[in-house]
Amino acid sequence: MTEPRTVHCIKLHRDLPGLDRLPIPGELGEKIYQNVSKQAFKMFAEHFKMIVNEYRLDLSSPATDKVYEEQLREYFFGEGMKLPDEYVPPVE
Repeated sequence: MTEPRTVHCIKLHRDLPGLDRLPIPGELGEKIYQNVSKQAFKMFAEHFKMIVNEYRLDLSSPATDKVYEEQLREYFFGEGMKLPDEYVPPVE
């Protein structure tokens, strides 16, 4: 049995289990693979789900792929999570 990969997560600032594989091909995917934990990537997935729903993005569109990459870059290596201007949090 192999030891799980550990990374120093750029988002959570702790040593945590890393991703099992590159989330996307290319340089950005490699950078995320080396610097982002599974836990932080799950947080991003929830963030992106909100973006998809808020903007009603078509997941089969190449334009959405660009939005996905921009959001990945911003979430992990930029200013962080930016909510859409029109976003209204759900009432609990």
